[in-house]
Amino acid sequence: MNRQVCFSHGQESGPWGTKIRALAEVARDSGWNVESLDYRGIESAGDRVTQLLEHCRSTEPAEPMILVGSSMGGYVAVAAAARYPVAGLFLLAPALYIPGYEEIMPAPPDCPTTIVHGWHDDVVPCTSSVRYGAACAARLILVDGGHRLTENLGAIARYFQLFLDEADSTEERS
Repeated sequence: MNRQVCFSHGQESGPWGTKIRALAEVARDSGWNVESLDYRGIESAGDRVTQLLEHCRSTEPAEPMILVGSSMGGYVAVAAAARYPVAGLFLLAPALYIPGYEEIMPAPPDCPTTIVHGWHDDVVPCTSSVRYGAACAARLILVDGGHRLTENLGAIARYFQLFLDEADSTEERS
C-alpha cells in the first residue's frame, strides 16, 4: 500500500514549519508516506495549485493522496482537489472566500474533509470555514486559538490522527 499525505504550507511559512512537522510525525507513525511541497518564492495561489496538481499527477498510479493545507495552502489543497481526485482534505485555517480568492473559489470536491479553525483568527475569519464546511458537509472544529494555531497543536494532532484512522477504515471497507 502506497498511502500518501502531501502538505501545502501557508504564504508566510515553509514546507517544514511547526504544524507540518508535528502532523507529519503523526502520519509517519500511522504508516503514511509524507511529502511537503516548497512554495517559497511562489506568490500566486494559482501557480501553487499548478505545482500541487503536477505533483499529484506525477505520483500516479499510486493511491489517491490526502492533502493537508494551512492558510493559503488550504486554499491550494481545495483548488487542487477540485481538479484531481484525492482521498481527503485536512485544512487548517484555510484561506477561503477572502478577497482575491473568492472569485476563483472552486466547488467543494467530493471527499472527506476536516477543517480546524481558530475562533480568534485575525487573518482569515472563521466564518469562511463555517461557510465552506456547510457547502461540503465537512467536519468543522473551531478551537480557542488564532490563525497560526500553534497553541492548539496537541489537539490538532489528535484530530489528524482521527482523520487518518477514518481514511484507513474507509479504505479497508472498499
